[in-house]
Amino acid sequence: MAKNSMRIGAVVSEFNYDITMMMLERAREHAQFLGCEISQTVKVPGVFDMGLAIKKLLERDDIDGVVALGAVIEGETEHDDIVISHASRKISDLAVDFGKPVGLGITGPGMTRLQAEARIERAKAAVEAVVKLHRRLRL
Repeated sequence: MAKNSMRIGAVVSEFNYDITMMMLERAREHAQFLGCEISQTVKVPGVFDMGLAIKKLLERDDIDGVVALGAVIEGETEHDDIVISHASRKISDLAVDFGKPVGLGITGPGMTRLQAEARIERAKAAVEAVVKLHRRLRL
């Protein structure tokens, strides 16, 4: 990897671990394909817990952007809607506050486990969004 290439942090939910760890692997592969690297990974208990970890990564001078990876699967209540709504709003606010791109690689809400498995590849789109925005804004 080139010395000046982009360094991305990843914040990954441990909830639905089997799915999210495959998402992380796809994200790493795609970052490498794009000439970047995921240089720091922080695992958090769930999607709702991502805000602080993202903030800590964005504060670092050696991190150019962050990708948030998680799978919010529908339950018996509307909990999944609340989790994704609050997390996505906080993630967006952090990107603006720190002036660095944050990719929303969280699937859901309202999806079944089977749908979550089918959407693992969407982690690549979150990485691509971070890289494109970083390059287009010449950060």
